This record gives sequence, C-alpha cells and structure tokens, in this order.
Amino acid sequence: MSKIGRKPVVLPKGVSAEIKNGTITVKHDKNVLSMPLVDDIEVEIADGHISVSRANDEKPTKALHGMVRAMLHNMVVGVSEGYTKVLEIQGVGYRAAMQGKNLVLNLGFSHPVEITPPEGITFAVDGNTTIFVKGIDKQVVGQIASEIRSWRAPEPYKGKGIRYRGEYVRRKAGKTGSN
Repeated sequence: MSKIGRKPVVLPKGVSAEIKNGTITVKHDKNVLSMPLVDDIEVEIADGHISVSRANDEKPTKALHGMVRAMLHNMVVGVSEGYTKVLEIQGVGYRAAMQGKNLVLNLGFSHPVEITPPEGITFAVDGNTTIFVKGIDKQVVGQIASEIRSWRAPEPYKGKGIRYRGEYVRRKAGKTGSN
C-alpha cells in the first residue's frame, strides 16, 4: 500500500470538503478548489479528515493512489494558507515593477515584458529584484513562476537572470586565452 496514500488528510478548522457528481470540492472562506475524482480511487470524508483508498492493486491504480492524496492535501493547504513562490532577479539593469495588477520586467530586451496574472494569482514586488507569485492552486503558482523564470533563465557564466529563491546556479569558467 502507498505510504503517502494511506495517510489521512486532516481538515483544519474552517475548511470543509464535499463530494458531488464525481467531484471533490474544498472550501475555506472565499477560497474554493475542486478536482474530478478518478475511477478506482475511493475518497471518503469523515471526522474532520479525508481518507483515500484504492479499489484494486493494478499498477495504474497504485500509481494514482498517492498522487490523489497529495493533490487533496495541496488543495487543503492552498485554500487555508495559500502558496507563494519567490523569484530573484540578478543582473545589471534587470528589474521588476508593478503596473496595476500586471508585472513589468526589464530584462535587457528592447522592450519591457508585461505579464498579466491569471485569475487567482497575484504578484508582488519587493525592491526591484524580488518577485512574489501568490495563489491558492499550487500547480498554477508553480507554472506562472516557471513562465516568469523562462523569460531570462540564469546563465552559467555570470549568473545573470531570474532564479528561484535558494536556487544554486553552477558557474562555469569563461574563455581562457591561448598562448
């Protein structure tokens, strides 16, 4: 049995979950996330926790067991606390600014890059070089942070670019002169 799949997901105070028409919905205040349920994976809500079990021991079902539990846990944490990804900009002249709800990046291109947040995502900028991507859906927060990083990924020679906070960029030696 899956080690992660058999652990129950505890619902914190104020978080509710319900199953309707093959979809599980998790709510807290105004935050709502829902996910369609998978065949052969049974989800039960009782006594302030969600438990996940599988109908059989076939390989695809075993693979989904832990994943469904992890996704439910991410939904519960998302609606109650939310998720944040922090990006740091390094490089001379590289900077970020807010323009209304939009994020404007100056990354050495001939034009500024303007990024409009999708619904449920907010941006914040601290100083000129730190970007916060916040939201309740872990997958969407990570996807948007990855798209921002892809505009100027860190390069290995000078380390310039956009990186996640705490990301290590392996540096390479530059060219060496020949005799």
